[in-house]
Amino acid sequence: MGAGGRLVRPGRILVATVVHHPDDARIRHRQIAALLSAGWQVTYVAPWDGYGLEPPLDVPGLTPVDVSRARGRRRVAAQRDARRVLRELGPRHDLVLLHDPELVPVTLGLRLPPVVWDVHEDTRAVVALRSWVPDALRGPLASVASSVERLAERRMGLLLADHDYADRFAREHLVVPNTTPVPADPPAAGQVDEQGRLRVVYLGSLTHERGVQELVAVGEQLRRRTEDRVRLEIIGPGHGTAGDVLATAREAGHLTWTGFLPAGEALARLDGALAGLSLLHDVANFRPSMPTKVVEYLAHAVPVITTPLPRAVDLVQRSGAGVVVPFRDVEATVDQLLAWADDPAAAAALGRRGHELALLELDWAQHASAFVAEVARLAGRPA
Repeated sequence: MGAGGRLVRPGRILVATVVHHPDDARIRHRQIAALLSAGWQVTYVAPWDGYGLEPPLDVPGLTPVDVSRARGRRRVAAQRDARRVLRELGPRHDLVLLHDPELVPVTLGLRLPPVVWDVHEDTRAVVALRSWVPDALRGPLASVASSVERLAERRMGLLLADHDYADRFAREHLVVPNTTPVPADPPAAGQVDEQGRLRVVYLGSLTHERGVQELVAVGEQLRRRTEDRVRLEIIGPGHGTAGDVLATAREAGHLTWTGFLPAGEALARLDGALAGLSLLHDVANFRPSMPTKVVEYLAHAVPVITTPLPRAVDLVQRSGAGVVVPFRDVEATVDQLLAWADDPAAAAALGRRGHELALLELDWAQHASAFVAEVARLAGRPA
């Protein structure tokens, strides 16, 4: 009930992205799912056709709207299309929630309800990772990214995906971390599959900086040194040349590569795996962030092998649920995997430790209500 005893109804929110996959776990399966569960009506503007998807028309409370996809240097048309949609549909809603920095300037001059930007990453640092950005433009575009952040904080509300992003902004903003639904009793790590093999998993998108070359080398060594008794399974898309590298490795039989899978299906592939890999390189955008894949491995009782990025190291050491290997060290990674393959019970014990910590600290259920309440507050609606 609201003030004076009147009934407060959830509002209408327009959620927009031109970059992310419409089935993105943070957007679709955490935030939108929480809003729908709380009774909000959600208009989801996303590049459905750009990812080869049919918009879902059977989800109660969800109205999908197709928009052009931004990719590589082809971004202006998507921004123009998004501006058209925001101009037409935005005023019918209580709040607009943006998920791309590209959409921040798109809102200029439009008559819209309150606008919120969900800051997924270090906007300035990520410029260095975009292979499509010419070297001569990296510095200027990084400056533009900083200007977008300042503009956004002046004109709209912000949500942050990581506590370490707070230093880039003048005011305090709610942190909505990349946690995950934690199953109550996942299978033990180290289960053999229907072919009698142990699976090592990597979940997430892949680029050079995310370790595609190292993962392919791990897959090749596992296949050769165990006669395919231990198999690397990569779940997620390859961006840029990473896709070609993965396709070549799959054709050679060195690993299994599923490509993108919907979040529920992808997470289910973690159950029973021998280990989960996070072989990210030492680049500025990764240093302050918690790799979501590490959180997901722990949630599914899968022990972790990670490179020494600070947030991942903290989780692995506090949970006792894995090991840290040097950057780009394929041999150390393979040696640890072979040790666990010889003693799956040891891997299962580590996985149980990780799951215990995940239940205490990493369950999305602990953050969903705060997210929905903040959306209501920013929309000017009583919580």
